[in-house]
Amino acid sequence: MLTDFKNEPAVDFSREENRRAMEDALVRVGAELGREYDLVIGGDHVRTHEKIRSLNPSNPDEVVGFTAKGDRELADRAIAAAAKAFESWKRVAPETRARCLWKAAAILRRRKFEFSSWLVYEVGKSWAEADMDTAEAIDFLDFYGREMVRLGGAQPLTRYPGEDNELFYVPLGVGVVIAPWNFPLAILCGMTAAAVVTGNTVIMKPASVAPVIGAKLAELFAEAGLPPGVVNYFPAGGGAVGDHLVAHPRVRFVSFTGSREVGLHIHELAARHAPGQLWLKRAVLEMGGKDTIVADAGCDLDEAAAGIVASAFGFSGQKCSACSRAVLVEEIYDKLAERVVERARALTVGPVRDVKNYTGPVVDEAQLKKVLEYVEIGKKEGKLLCGGVRADGPGYFVRPTVFGDIAPKARLSQEEIFGPVLALLRAKDFDSALEIANNTEYGLTGSVYSKDRMHLERARRDFHVGNLYFNRKCTGALVDVHPFGGFNMSGTDSKAGGRDYLGLFLQAKSVSEKL
Repeated sequence: MLTDFKNEPAVDFSREENRRAMEDALVRVGAELGREYDLVIGGDHVRTHEKIRSLNPSNPDEVVGFTAKGDRELADRAIAAAAKAFESWKRVAPETRARCLWKAAAILRRRKFEFSSWLVYEVGKSWAEADMDTAEAIDFLDFYGREMVRLGGAQPLTRYPGEDNELFYVPLGVGVVIAPWNFPLAILCGMTAAAVVTGNTVIMKPASVAPVIGAKLAELFAEAGLPPGVVNYFPAGGGAVGDHLVAHPRVRFVSFTGSREVGLHIHELAARHAPGQLWLKRAVLEMGGKDTIVADAGCDLDEAAAGIVASAFGFSGQKCSACSRAVLVEEIYDKLAERVVERARALTVGPVRDVKNYTGPVVDEAQLKKVLEYVEIGKKEGKLLCGGVRADGPGYFVRPTVFGDIAPKARLSQEEIFGPVLALLRAKDFDSALEIANNTEYGLTGSVYSKDRMHLERARRDFHVGNLYFNRKCTGALVDVHPFGGFNMSGTDSKAGGRDYLGLFLQAKSVSEKL
C-alpha cells in the first residue's frame, strides 16, 4: 500500500555517527576525482575528443572530473534515441514508471552521503547545504511518483446520460532538460523525474560547471531501471548546441532553470515554428530573482537578523531565492542593520570539506569576477558595512558583504548578483517598504517579519511573488510544502514540487462513447 508522502529529514551533523559517515564518503569520493565520463545516448556510452573539465571551486587546482562534450551531430543522435524510446515508454503503465522513481529514491537515500560529497567537491556546498540538495532530489522522486499514480487513475467528470465519458492524460514526447549549477542534483533530478514519470523521454543537459553530478544522476536512473533512451545524458556547451536542441522540430518541450537572459532566449527560440514541427512547444522556465525581506517596526529583531543572514549568505548567496536586499522600516533600521552586520561578520568562510565552515566559495572564476565587480558598484551606491573582500584560501572565496543605505533603484537593488552581497534599504513605513519590495522586474520569493496582522495580510495580498514567507527566511522551499516558482521575469511560475507541476508534461485527452 502506498504511504503518504513525507519530506526526507535533514541529517543531524552534530551526531558523531553522521559526521563520521560524511567524512568517510568525502574520502571515498575524493579517491574518484579526475575520472572521465561519457555521453549516454540510447544506452550507448559515447566518447568525444573535446572534454568539459570540472574544477573544485574550493581548490581550483583540483579536477573533479572530465566529461565528454556533445555537439550538434550528437544532439541529433540523442533526439533520435529519445524519440525511439518514447514509442515504448509512453505505453508503460504510470504505476510502473512511478516505481522506477521510487527505486531511484531508495538508492539515493542509501547513498546520500556519497551524493552530498560530490556536491561539496563540484560546486562548493557546505555539508548542510549539500544534504538539503540531496534530500530535495529524494523528495522530488518520491513525490512525483505518487502524483503520477494519482494522475494515472480515473479522473472525475460529470456523467451524461447515454454516454460513457473518460478523461485521461498522455505524455508530450521528447523534451530537453537544461539545469543550473546551483542545485545540480535536486533541480536536474526534479525536472528529469517529472518529465519521465509522465511518460516522456529526455535529453538531460547538466550545467557545464557541474557535469559530474549529472553523470552520477544518469547512472542512478539507469540503476533504478529506466530503459535505454528514456534519459540521455548530454553535457554540452550552452550556445550553438543548446540552441540546436531547443529549436529542433522533434523536441516537444523544454524544461529550464537558470538566468533571466538565457530563459528569455529559450522562450523566444521555443516559440518559433520549425519546418516539420507538428506542435507548439511548451517551455517550463524558472529564471531567477531579486528577493526581498521586509522588516516591519516592532518585529523581533534577532529573528529578523537571523533570517536575513541565513537567506543572504547560505551557499554564498547563490540561490535564486536568496535574499539579496532587505528593506527595513526607518524606526528599526539602525538597530537591525547592526545585528545583521554582527551576524554576517561571524560567519566562517573557507573550504567546505571542513564542516566548521558555514559557507564556501562562489562557483567559478567568472562568478568571482562578477561578484567583485558588484562590490565596487556597491561602494559607489552606498556604505560598505562589512565584507567586500576575498577571503583567505586558494578557492573563489568572498567574505559575506553588506551595504547600507542603498537606493531603491540602484543597481545593487535591481540586478541579480548571485553572490554573498546584501543591500540594506530604508523605508519610512510599511507601505513604503512594500512598494520597494515590488519595484523589480522579478517576483520569485519574499519574506516579511512583522507582528502586525493587518500588515501581514496586506503583504499576503499585495507582495507580488510566487513564494512568500512570514516571520521566517525566504530560502529553503520544501517539496509539497512550498511549491516553488515565481512571477514576472522569475519565470512561468511552474510550481516545482507542487501538485500542478506534472500537468506541464502531459496533455489531457477526452473520449466519449455513445451507449
